[in-house]
Amino acid sequence: MPSRVSMMEAGRATRPATIRVWDPLVRVFHWSLVGAMAYEFLFEPGTFAHNAVGYAILGLIGIRVLWGLVGSRHARFRDFVTTPAGTLNYVIEIVRGHPRRYIGHNPAGAVMVLGLMLAVTATAASGWAMTTDALWGSEWIEELHEALAYGTLALIALHVLGVIAASWQHGENLVKAMVTGRKRA
Repeated sequence: MPSRVSMMEAGRATRPATIRVWDPLVRVFHWSLVGAMAYEFLFEPGTFAHNAVGYAILGLIGIRVLWGLVGSRHARFRDFVTTPAGTLNYVIEIVRGHPRRYIGHNPAGAVMVLGLMLAVTATAASGWAMTTDALWGSEWIEELHEALAYGTLALIALHVLGVIAASWQHGENLVKAMVTGRKRA
C-alpha cells in the first residue's frame, strides 16, 4: 500500500499547474465593487449610506485606474486593451466556437472592463451631481442617474454571461480565479 506522502505527491502531479494572474489589489477591487454595486441596487437611494457608498465606488475606480497604469502585469491596461480590429477578431473567434485563451483578460473582457468602469463612473458622478446646489432636485439629472444605473446593471449581466461563456469554452472556473488569483497555466 502506498504511503500517505507518496499519495499526496502523486495527487500534486495530477493537478494542473497554475499561475498567479490576479494580484490582491485587483481581486479586492473587483469584489468590493461587486458588493458596493449590489448595495446600491438593493437599498434605498438618496440616503446617506447610498451616497457614501457611491463616493467609495468613485474611490475604488480611481485606485483601479492608477493600478491599471502602474500595477502588476495583468492588471495593467496595456496588457489587455487591444485595437478594435483585435477585439472584433476575438468576437469572431467566440462566434465560431474556438476563441483563443488568454491568461489575463481577453479582448472582449477588456472592452467590458473599460465599459463597466466608465458606466460605474458616470453613474456615480451623476449621483454626486444630484447633491450639488446647481442640480439639487433637477429631474433630468435624476433620470440620467437612473438610466445610467440600469445601463450599468445591463452591462453587469452581460459581464456575468461572458464569464460563464468563457469559463465553459476554456474549461476553467473564472470566478474561482478571481477569488484565488490563480488560473491554469
